Amino acid sequence: MNELMKKDALYSNWIAELKQKYLQQRMKAVVAVNSSLLQFYWNLGKDISEKNLDNKYGSQFYKQLSNDLVAQIPNVKGFSPTNLKYTKYFYELYSQQDVNRPQAVDDLKMQQIFSIPWGHHRFIVDKCRGNSHKAIFFVQQTIEHNWSRNVLLNFLDTDLYERKGKAITNFNQQLPARQSDLAQEITKDPYNFDFLTLTDGFKEKELENALVDNITRFLMELGTGFSFMGRQYRIKVGESEFFIDLLFYNTRIHAYCVIELKAATFKPEHLGQLSFYVSAVNHELKSEMDNPTIGILICKDKDEIVAKYALDTINSPVGISEYQLSKLYPANFKSSLPSIEEIERELGKTGLSGEDD
Repeated sequence: MNELMKKDALYSNWIAELKQKYLQQRMKAVVAVNSSLLQFYWNLGKDISEKNLDNKYGSQFYKQLSNDLVAQIPNVKGFSPTNLKYTKYFYELYSQQDVNRPQAVDDLKMQQIFSIPWGHHRFIVDKCRGNSHKAIFFVQQTIEHNWSRNVLLNFLDTDLYERKGKAITNFNQQLPARQSDLAQEITKDPYNFDFLTLTDGFKEKELENALVDNITRFLMELGTGFSFMGRQYRIKVGESEFFIDLLFYNTRIHAYCVIELKAATFKPEHLGQLSFYVSAVNHELKSEMDNPTIGILICKDKDEIVAKYALDTINSPVGISEYQLSKLYPANFKSSLPSIEEIERELGKTGLSGEDD
């Protein structure tokens, strides 16, 4: 590039605009190709399903169909017998979205279905067989969060559909309708903390430490829009100091979110502390641009009726959820393991230490 063009800001901006337009058009082309491919798979699966071709022609149908398509359309991937079976599963899963409606899958949902890659759909088909509402949920989540296949598979394996928005809350009584719906949507019950390694008899502080040490995984489990503001977040009220277990800000509901942890069964008095923290954040941190702060108490377990009754007495928007763990070790687990020195000594005795003779 000559010096004049290099120094011309208008020219540089024009180049940047051209690059952006090219990338946008390329992305549109990729989406269009993907949509066309999925429409082809949809129609192919529809033919197989509605004409009952696999039953009509027997167990070798998919193998023969694969051979014939490869012969007629060479150098094209996607015609393996297994992939052809998935076209039928794909059509049957989504076409049953609502059998009482004249058009089973509406245009908006069809656009969404045709917007994510085929590889994602195969994962969804495997995990959501027979449940079209669950499948559509994961399609929409994939689009909203731009999930890769690996991230999608992770969430498919965590019962996200069954847990999302399931916390017991008083949001609909304490928040405006729009914010109440969004706040409820960002809750889960239970929260899946399988990524933690804790020992029997752990306390709130140990749970808190483990979550902060795994903050990236914790944020993924919390869901959309959460930003971590701090742990044991100091807040001054009058002449007293208080420390919030975990403080977050959620960009979807534009509000602070106070999370308190209890490594025990829920008790009604737990809500008093949480409600106080919610009020304190509203007065000390919340700006005019922010929506009312919400609180979530995450406890080891709860009696559903006790939790609902307790919420009736609270005037702050709060929710109650449980957490679940899969990796829980005996309290003396670490002390029962040999030290590095002990391992080296044993290896030395057997001549396996790697040292020269």
